[in-house]
Amino acid sequence: MKKILLFCITFLSLQLSAQLKSIHNQADYPFLLHLPADSILKNNPPVLIFLHGRSLSGNNLDLVKRYGVIHEIEKGRKIPAIVIAPQVAAGKSWEPAKILSVLRFVQKQFDTDTNRVYVTGMSLGGYGTLNFAGEYPEIVTAAVALCGGGNPKNGCNLSTIPVWIQHGNLDTAVPISESEKMVKSIKACNGGTNLKYTVRQGASHGDLEKAFRTDELYNWLFQFSKADLK
Repeated sequence: MKKILLFCITFLSLQLSAQLKSIHNQADYPFLLHLPADSILKNNPPVLIFLHGRSLSGNNLDLVKRYGVIHEIEKGRKIPAIVIAPQVAAGKSWEPAKILSVLRFVQKQFDTDTNRVYVTGMSLGGYGTLNFAGEYPEIVTAAVALCGGGNPKNGCNLSTIPVWIQHGNLDTAVPISESEKMVKSIKACNGGTNLKYTVRQGASHGDLEKAFRTDELYNWLFQFSKADLK
């Protein structure tokens, strides 16, 4: 009986660990890929892209598990989507075209809902989020950028999709003015119809990581579909 129980536990742990895969040399960034339960995977799931901050940059994908979406999944959070978590090399910034190459690879491997592609990131990943969504608003359904910034020239593109920008008012690593520039550029295009801007009072840079631990972030993203926004 003990042997049967041990086998079942081992088999279950293998199944769970197999859901998270490290992918190399298939796109412009290496990335972690997390697949949802088969019942979701077989029914055109959405895709969620997580872009990490500078401290997780490098050439070791295990770093990407330290905080954020993948960390929450490993703690037990169930996310009804394919989750992609690429890694940028140390000293580099996120490049939208390279993020797109990761997304396209995954979309070729799995039947996904192209009306539901979401992106979120923190710090350097917050910049990456707004730059990626700003370059490809026709692809990105909704975006959440934490304590980052972006290119104000993308304001009008970003104004066409739901974007939630969050920043702590006590952030000394990335000043809140970086987010405020993006808010201003988006509002200049359509008054901020699709924009949500949250100032986290009393929050420092690292405090924004707590957003990944909340249901609110995921529920906000997943409520949107391009099929409804057209």
